[in-house]
Amino acid sequence: MKICGFQKMTMLDYPGKVACTVFTGGCNFRCPFCHNASLVTEIDYTALWEESEIIEYLYKRKGIIDGVCITGGEPLMQKDIAEFILKVKETGLPVKLDTNGSYPEKLRSLVTDGLVDYVAMDIKNSRKKYPATVGLDGYDISRIEESVNFLLTDAVDYEFRTTVVREFHTADDITEITQWIAGAKRYFLQGFVDSGNLIGSEMSALRPQEMVEFCTLAQKNVPNTVLRGVK
Repeated sequence: MKICGFQKMTMLDYPGKVACTVFTGGCNFRCPFCHNASLVTEIDYTALWEESEIIEYLYKRKGIIDGVCITGGEPLMQKDIAEFILKVKETGLPVKLDTNGSYPEKLRSLVTDGLVDYVAMDIKNSRKKYPATVGLDGYDISRIEESVNFLLTDAVDYEFRTTVVREFHTADDITEITQWIAGAKRYFLQGFVDSGNLIGSEMSALRPQEMVEFCTLAQKNVPNTVLRGVK
């Protein structure tokens, strides 16, 4: 596992839990608005965390930490992700996985094997705008569709989420996304925040009122749509 970061406590990353967050390095997408360039295009391989450090911390903090979030980058790129999650699960803690949905076979395998308790999958944009939004011309979204269809079976607790960026998302896109994921258990529209470490440049957020309007629009197809990170 290429573990590039470790946040020892958070109340934001795993809904309803005091968790810690493991950040894996590497991603197969190049979303211009990605705020974690240090985990995608600027990875420092000289400063990786050892798995043993993470597991030792989890055992020490049992009773305080009650969940582990594994994010990235794209965690499912890691060849030994299942082995690492198994070690986490042996501590007795539930695991939340963040993914872009491009590895449906791995996602299904982890869920089927009982290694993942909650999945947060990014829906980057409407189908037709996916290639531009993920920074890959001609990207085939069939694997994304496979992951969406799998999660919609309720095989695991889950959420879909979209980070809304003015340069990429319109009201029509939100309508098309929610028609695509109609029936979803949860959908979050996330406000874009410029971390100062973006893969692209000149990205901007929508105004809060615009986000409210997008949320109202989304609720027509996915009633349980909620804003996240919008003030």
